Amino acid sequence: MYIIDKNLLDELSAAARKSPRLRQHRNLHSSHKDSCQRLLNAMEPDSYIPPHCHNADPKIELFIVLRGTLLLITFFDNGQIRNVLKMVPQTATLGAELPPDVWHTVISLEPGSVFMEVKPGPFVPSAAKVMAPWAPKEETLAVQPYLEKLVRQANFILVSEKEK
Repeated sequence: MYIIDKNLLDELSAAARKSPRLRQHRNLHSSHKDSCQRLLNAMEPDSYIPPHCHNADPKIELFIVLRGTLLLITFFDNGQIRNVLKMVPQTATLGAELPPDVWHTVISLEPGSVFMEVKPGPFVPSAAKVMAPWAPKEETLAVQPYLEKLVRQANFILVSEKEK
C-alpha cells in the first residue's frame, strides 16, 4: 500500500524548493510498463513546464490538485490561450481530464502546491510529449518573461469570466 499523506506532500514540496526546476515528482506506479501511470508532482511558483501535448503517444491525462493553487492553461495550435482553470482543493474546480491532443501547461501560484497526475500506460519516454514550437524551451532567458505574461493573461481571463 502506498500512503499519500501530509508528510509525503511536505517531503516532495521541500525537494521541489531545493530543485533547480522548482518541482519534484514521485512515481506511485512501479514501472513504465504499468497500465496505469500515477504520480505526484510538487511545484513551486516560477517553475516552468513548457506547453506541450501528448499526440505522439495519444493518452488522456487526469490532474487533481491535492494542495495549493494551480493554473491549468490550454492553448490553441497558434499558442493563444484557449482555456484557464484555477484548481484549488475543496473548491468548485480541483482537477481536470485532458484529451491527448490539447496543448497545455500547469503553473503553480502558491508555494507547496502538489497535484496528482494519472494517465494510461505504458509510458514511452521517447514519445511522451511534443513540445509547443511557439513556447520558449526550458532553462532559457525567455522563460521568465513568458511565464509572467501567461500568469497575467490567465488572471485577466479568470477575472473576465467572473464578471460575466
